Amino acid sequence: MTEMASIISPVNAAQYAQRPYLSEAEARQSVVKAAAAQCQWQATPLEQRIEVLGRAIDLLNEQRDEVADELAWQMGRPVSQGGGEVNGFSERARYMLQIAPRALADLEMPDKPGFKRYIRRDPVGVVLTIAPWNFPYMTAVNTVWPALAAGNAVLLKHAQQTLLCAERLQRVLEQAGVPESVFQAVTLSHETTAAILQEPSIRFVSFTGSVRGGQSIQQAIAASGQFAGTALELGGKDPAYVRADADIAGAAINLADGVFFNSGQSCCSVERIYVHQDVYQTFVDALVAEARKLVLGDPLQPTTTLGPLVKASAADFVRGQIADAVKSGATALIRPGDFPKDQPGTAYLAPQILTGVNHSMRVMTEESFGPVVGIMPVASDEEAVNLMNDSEFGLTASIWTRDSHVAERLGSDIQTGTLFMNRCDVLDPALAWTGVKQTGRGACLSELGYDTLTQPKSFHLRLPSGD
Repeated sequence: MTEMASIISPVNAAQYAQRPYLSEAEARQSVVKAAAAQCQWQATPLEQRIEVLGRAIDLLNEQRDEVADELAWQMGRPVSQGGGEVNGFSERARYMLQIAPRALADLEMPDKPGFKRYIRRDPVGVVLTIAPWNFPYMTAVNTVWPALAAGNAVLLKHAQQTLLCAERLQRVLEQAGVPESVFQAVTLSHETTAAILQEPSIRFVSFTGSVRGGQSIQQAIAASGQFAGTALELGGKDPAYVRADADIAGAAINLADGVFFNSGQSCCSVERIYVHQDVYQTFVDALVAEARKLVLGDPLQPTTTLGPLVKASAADFVRGQIADAVKSGATALIRPGDFPKDQPGTAYLAPQILTGVNHSMRVMTEESFGPVVGIMPVASDEEAVNLMNDSEFGLTASIWTRDSHVAERLGSDIQTGTLFMNRCDVLDPALAWTGVKQTGRGACLSELGYDTLTQPKSFHLRLPSGD
């Protein structure tokens, strides 16, 4: 009997869609087909690859309303925010295509009499992208589009919750003219995923997910005896620091978005905030006011601004963090009763702001991935930086201040992949997206994003006399 992957919608806890898992033999055959198709794709001129990939972006943009509805059913994103996924996807994809001619150009060496020398960037071959459910298009595009632009073939394994997104990408790419098998959406179990990592044709693996998942990827590659490269974006517990000189109203509005957008299920959600004691209460009051404006409800309703978490167990995990913190002395500033849709045992969870917290509490050290944030007062910049660094993770951090020189100085001491000033929970494709510590390794996007998706090949030519 064929094993099936089921999407259980957080909207109503009912099955939304079901797809068969590929068997191990079928998955290995997908790798074989990808490797064969990649040779033809690599030989296609870069200008033509860019044109085809650009058409695929246009096709997806035409489907933005369908995408928004599908995201609401699959992972709970309100339809009022669903268009942002396509916008972010398009921005990243178009930027990576725009810089491809420069990023993929041969590196010419200085003249040396009698020689011609340069470095070519060849595609690595077959790329396996393992994408998460929380931003299924925007995370996948970080490697899928530059990998294809560089001449690689790509297998995309989406999280079970968002399998339909991978299928949609395959359709638009095929309609745009990407040759058969160059891009394949594959539905794989964990066991089959580990098995195909043994395939020598897979030369690069991009994974976004948990620390445990990243460790499993590394271990499976090591056990296979292969030498595939990896880029791993794993856990996060992103901090913010509101200085005494900050625009408090602006900081509260933007940090509320950074905390609660996508129900806090963003890789770079703000999960802990440190505020200078001189403006602490003013900021807390402003953030609470912003949180109370949220509308928790059915993500298919246009008035909803806070949808359910991806599943009931995820909401229960966050409820547990909140309950443990309150038991240890924290104060919860939002009444769940003000958000009637919040019901224990469901995926619907009210926003929450906690004060009286410290780093002995799970909610300040453990990734929440939900609509909750703890706020601590600090007496100095140095105390804030020390607390921000007191984490096993390091994806992004933000400083809220009117002084850019101070932000840069403090940012140099903060252990993070991206340092923001007066913004958060955003990604600029011109900058490398990367993390430190347990957040993972490697980088995507920017010109650096092409480095791991290509293999340098040096040409060292002694020229005949007279050339």
